[in-house]
Amino acid sequence: MLTKLGRTDLSIYPLGFGGIPIQRVSFEKAKTVILRAKELGINFIDTAQGYSDSEEKIGFAINEDKNYWVLASKSPARDGKEMEKAITNCLKNFRRDYIDLYQLHLISNLDELQLVLGKNGAMETLLKFKEKGYIRYIGITGHKPQVLKEALDIFPFDTVQGPYNPLETQSEELFKYARAKGVGTIVMKPFAGGALTSPSGCIKYILSKVFVDVVIPGMESVEQVEENFRASLDLKMTEEEKQGILRDIEELKNNFCRRCDYCQPCPQGIKISTVFILHGYLSRYGLKDWATARYQSLPVLANRCSQCGICENRCPYELPIREMLQKSHSDFQR
Repeated sequence: MLTKLGRTDLSIYPLGFGGIPIQRVSFEKAKTVILRAKELGINFIDTAQGYSDSEEKIGFAINEDKNYWVLASKSPARDGKEMEKAITNCLKNFRRDYIDLYQLHLISNLDELQLVLGKNGAMETLLKFKEKGYIRYIGITGHKPQVLKEALDIFPFDTVQGPYNPLETQSEELFKYARAKGVGTIVMKPFAGGALTSPSGCIKYILSKVFVDVVIPGMESVEQVEENFRASLDLKMTEEEKQGILRDIEELKNNFCRRCDYCQPCPQGIKISTVFILHGYLSRYGLKDWATARYQSLPVLANRCSQCGICENRCPYELPIREMLQKSHSDFQR
């Protein structure tokens, strides 16, 4: 059964297709996986400029029936010129003359949002492309629920995307607020970046929430597509799924970063939650080259930690942040 994405006229199946993992597979394999999703009735794909060749593989896969799909992408560009490059490349990669949804990616504070909305900012380009018909709707993504909630009051975004799963429920109020405003809600990180081991249980948990329009698990195999689709058909969790989720939460509660950033600022300038996000892509997604390149590009690496412990005193989850930073840096050196 299809549902509307917020107040837009986009009709989508509530289980979408996340485009991160197909970086790992060939163009032909990606096509096989995406076409299997189509056979099952999945029609929403979300990817990003930064997911290496994901946009290209999607364009290759959908080329024979490109208008069946509702396509979304996103860019961290903050100025107009960079956003223009991102959208132009996306249109080329998708092999289509319009994008259904284009999103401001990873807005982490209101200063960034004001930069985007200001003179020569990315929003000027987004609105220009929308006026010309190259973009149908504009959304926003991020990991900071309060920032995104405030953003919805500043600009009439059509959609909002954030992490939500049985372990990370901090976006619940954001999604409820968005739903009340008619803003489409898109759930990323449904398995907590691969940390939760019951995908079917997570899909059922998320889609049972009335404030969720679509969830976008990353998928790279036909088996994953079929498993997630089966979960979307019957949202009643089995006892095994419930226990699996509870077991994961118990095991992860003391060593999983929720990206709240209460630990910031670090005196050494380490972007702590960013380190842990990238480490998750390395350790759980298997995207070694992609994650390592982004880690190495950070202005300050985790080995600059002075062991002051200020971050741990601030962390509401009492995580062993210093130890986690050391491990993350060590794993990136392998």
